[in-house]
Amino acid sequence: MDEATPHSSDRRRELGAFLRQRRARIDPEQWGLTIRRRRRSTGLRREEVADLAGVSTTWYTWLEQGRDINVSEQVLMAVGRALMLDHHELDYLFTLAGRLPPAESGLRTELPGTVDDVLRGLDPLPAAVYNARLDILAFNDAYRWLMGMDLYPIADHNALLLRFTNQVWQARIDPEMDTIATTVANFRAAYAEHVGEPAWKDLIGRLEGIALFDELWARHDVEPRTGLVKKYIHPEAGPMTFDSIPLWITKSSDVRVTVYTPADHVSRIALSDRTGPHDVRHLQASPPL
Repeated sequence: MDEATPHSSDRRRELGAFLRQRRARIDPEQWGLTIRRRRRSTGLRREEVADLAGVSTTWYTWLEQGRDINVSEQVLMAVGRALMLDHHELDYLFTLAGRLPPAESGLRTELPGTVDDVLRGLDPLPAAVYNARLDILAFNDAYRWLMGMDLYPIADHNALLLRFTNQVWQARIDPEMDTIATTVANFRAAYAEHVGEPAWKDLIGRLEGIALFDELWARHDVEPRTGLVKKYIHPEAGPMTFDSIPLWITKSSDVRVTVYTPADHVSRIALSDRTGPHDVRHLQASPPL
């Protein structure tokens, strides 16, 4: 890994301590794990982290023990997801492992500070910031309410991933709104400029093996990203329909603010009736990242 670095053994020990602490803070139920008998310690077990990250228990144990083993960017991303690390913690994990942090390797898109003000100003209209990979980088309170963003781990904040893998997200999408093929075609079109990039490969790897994704991905259909009519079913407000409008932040950027404008009277009333603080969640989550 970094055997030539003077203090690499100290850094590996620090990495092990960090992983153990972050593992201990996660309630297994956050990952839907059923605990059948009382445990002597809190948090996830090593074998559970390994399983969630898709690595062997032995390999993950060696990582926590501070052994000098080779760690790839993709594996670190997977461990970060399993431990539900935020982007600051993920950068720290990469640094301790002797790898270039995601922010420096281009895995995360930094946003202008004024974007938060724009999102807040758009409320009560739902609005979110996406990049070309469909990571959800920031959103206002109306979007949080509409899509239930507090229900998903930060590392899963990617619209394509949630659409294929998360039943809570799927339940909020009206079955009549058949836009999944278009979404994959949009993603495929954007992928041409990012072939081989680790973050894109990591996301595709998480989706491969899902029958519908495999079928749509194999078509190689490409479509430019445009506004669409979106239909949702909110658990309290019921059916809602929106016109989605993508607004690119700069002419050369692949980052856009998408605004959801109510398409009918029922949806407008439902938005106006929602309660709660109008804030902005600026996550910069490393993706799938």
